[in-house]
Amino acid sequence: MIVLVLNCGSSSIKYQLFDMSNNSEVLAKGLIERIGLTDGILTHKPAGKEPYKVILDIPDHTIGINMVMEALVSQKHGVIRNINEIKAVGHRVAHGGENFKESVLIDNDVKRDIENCGELAPLHNPAHLKGILSCEKLLPGIPQVAVFDTSYHQTMPDYAFMYAIPYEYYEKYRIRKYGFHGTSHRFVAEKACKILNLDYHKIKIITCHLGNGASITAILNGISVDTSMGFTPVDGLIMGTRTGEIDPGVLLYLADKEGLSVSGVNNLINKKSGVAGISQLSSDMRDLETAAGEGNSKAKLALNMYSYKIKKFIGAYVAAMNGIDLLIFTAGVGENDFNVRKMICSGMDFLGIEIDEDVNHGIKGKDIVISKPSSKVKVMVVTTDEEFVIASDTKVIVEKLTT
Repeated sequence: MIVLVLNCGSSSIKYQLFDMSNNSEVLAKGLIERIGLTDGILTHKPAGKEPYKVILDIPDHTIGINMVMEALVSQKHGVIRNINEIKAVGHRVAHGGENFKESVLIDNDVKRDIENCGELAPLHNPAHLKGILSCEKLLPGIPQVAVFDTSYHQTMPDYAFMYAIPYEYYEKYRIRKYGFHGTSHRFVAEKACKILNLDYHKIKIITCHLGNGASITAILNGISVDTSMGFTPVDGLIMGTRTGEIDPGVLLYLADKEGLSVSGVNNLINKKSGVAGISQLSSDMRDLETAAGEGNSKAKLALNMYSYKIKKFIGAYVAAMNGIDLLIFTAGVGENDFNVRKMICSGMDFLGIEIDEDVNHGIKGKDIVISKPSSKVKVMVVTTDEEFVIASDTKVIVEKLTT
């Protein structure tokens, strides 16, 4: 089965084309940028062929997805003969609210619910819906599946997901912790257990998805019992440009002192904060580590704060689960930044976490155990693949339609 996976942003489209009948082979992948702006960019990378890049105006998502289709069937750059070879489309959807505990076949009710969750994820859900509607026009009759970032975390108990605000606001607006990065947390936990020959449903796992956006999840006997992101993806860990958890009184104080509107506060906590705000330099860990090595005190502070907050969450989740068997690092920073992994794991031998610094050093983008044989807790670097999860869920759901 040929499955197209789409991750539509407000001005971008990430895509991958999978042949799920042939060892889940990636036939092509690519990215469209600057949708709705001048000089849009399509970067197309077909397997076994030269990458292809074109710059032109891309007014909307429908035209962008049509460009993807043309690239996939191009005589020079394509990987399939015609569009009819695509048997299903899987969509990453950021927010499913409380409505979706698993991936689902998209119908009118699902589209309505995705739209209704738009106010909970205004930067994401409207764009995802545009992608779904565009595919309906370009691939009429082809089944589409929604895979939600939030669904994996719907197993959290109420005492973990509720906020200590008047209960009426949960009843009226469903204000609660939802969590994100669910497809990644689920994938790396299951993958690590397969590598280590452990029973995913019988151990205690903490997964650290560390990228420009970052979150940590506590997985007890195969289910998510707590996660660091909350009502929105700005809560929890310090991130590239997001504050993570913060005393809400600080925001009230700054709004008063700086004359910030609601949109001004939103911009502050989402785009101007995190390690970029602390360092006043960059949101990229590579830049910060280079600067720290050259003596930049703010870069050092940003790295120390970033690692310290992650360490605190690990400790909290060990307490919540009454132990830990497996600690996993994944995503851009988690997979590639051995220095950050070292900083996080240092001084946690009391928990039974001991990494082998020689093994850890230099490890990038590789599935490997980085803990010492004597470590009571296994520590792993595991490469994530959210697109594969989407393709797999899509295949399973669509195959049920024909059985």
